[in-house]
Amino acid sequence: MALTEEQRTQVVNRWGDMVYRLALARTASVPDAEDVFQEVFLRYFRHEEKFHSDEYRKAWLIRCTVNRAKSLTASPWRRRIVPLETAEEVGVEDDYREVYSAVLSLPGKYRTVIHLHYFEGLSVTEIAQMLDAPEGTIKSQLSRGRALLRDMLEEVQL
Repeated sequence: MALTEEQRTQVVNRWGDMVYRLALARTASVPDAEDVFQEVFLRYFRHEEKFHSDEYRKAWLIRCTVNRAKSLTASPWRRRIVPLETAEEVGVEDDYREVYSAVLSLPGKYRTVIHLHYFEGLSVTEIAQMLDAPEGTIKSQLSRGRALLRDMLEEVQL
């Protein structure tokens, strides 16, 4: 049975911030994050009957967001353009804006795992499953990402 318009709005309200922030972390571009957001929810509403639990729904949304952002950033057209703007820290509390800005400047593989771990609260095991990577790889990326982030934040405070 298809969801009503009100139910669809509730789904977007509940999961939209997570999807958007992850898309922004992956693409580092507001317009690209918006495109990914739209594509993810279009796909979600086509497959809405398949979701039997919130845990499965969250995992699917994260995986779909990562895949759509990866497809967008890997496209040949995208590699030939220069973005007109930098990413904004939309949906991030004021206390975390400086940190989130530093996270967005990390290389993609570190940016994604840092975002999923600290901003979405996922464990290493959950991240490894969603990104289809070994746990050891995720732990290494978290460690290296933290080190890069620490260096960046220390430079800012000097």
